[in-house]
This record gives sequence, structure tokens and C-alpha cells, in this order.
Amino acid sequence: MAHRFEFTVRSTDIDVIGHVNNAKYLEYMEWARFDWIWQQGFTLDELKRRGIMPVVVNININYRKELHMREEVHAITTVVKVGGKSFVIRHELYNEAEQLVADGDVTMVMIDANTRRSTLLPAELTDALHAELALNQEKSV
Repeated sequence: MAHRFEFTVRSTDIDVIGHVNNAKYLEYMEWARFDWIWQQGFTLDELKRRGIMPVVVNININYRKELHMREEVHAITTVVKVGGKSFVIRHELYNEAEQLVADGDVTMVMIDANTRRSTLLPAELTDALHAELALNQEKSV
């Protein structure tokens, strides 16, 4: 099931043009991503215990509409692709009027915290990712 994360645009997010700075969209997606992965049971403590870390290796983002201070926004996170050591998730940001303001695909690779080399995704995460992917594919049919 798609994960929903809600937040409000803050004054510190605004640039000199008067709208949200482009880099903040990436930060919003990061907030949603951390919340999403924690909901999967992979908190920072759990990741440390396992000696693994998911790292971003690629982000492709589309900016579609401006956001302004105090706007209520929600991020929808879904799974796009699952590999043995990596996965791709999509973030979609929507404004109060339910208009898509930005979307981005994020590729993450699981690495061993000590060697800093890629490692297999934990079985529980792989299972959760595949289950989410199957749900997403059913909805698009």
C-alpha cells in the first residue's frame, strides 16, 4: 500500500523568489522516505543492529508546480522496482488542491556499514517491497 506522509511548508523552505527552493523538494522526499522505511520496521537502531544502510545512488525529479509558505503538502511513496541489492521508489508530492507539484524516482542500494560495499537486501524488506510492488501493479491494471 502506498505510504502517505504529511507536512507544512515552513518559512525556512522559501527562496528569494517567494516559493519553495528546489533543494527542499528533495528534503521533503527524504522525510517521506525515512518515515516509509521506518514503517517497514527498519529504524536507525535496527539498521545499525544489522550493520546495513540504505543509500541513495540516483534521484530523478520533476518539478511541476510551485509551493508556498504554510501550504499543506502530502507525499505518496510507492515501490517501482526491486532488485537483489537495490530498489527504486517513487515520491509524489501533492498540494492542498491535490495537484501534483513534484515527483521523483529514487534508487537506493543497501550497503554493509563496515565495508561500504553493496549487500543483499534483508529478506523481510525484499518481501515487503515485492508485496508493495504487486499492489501497485494491480492498481495500474
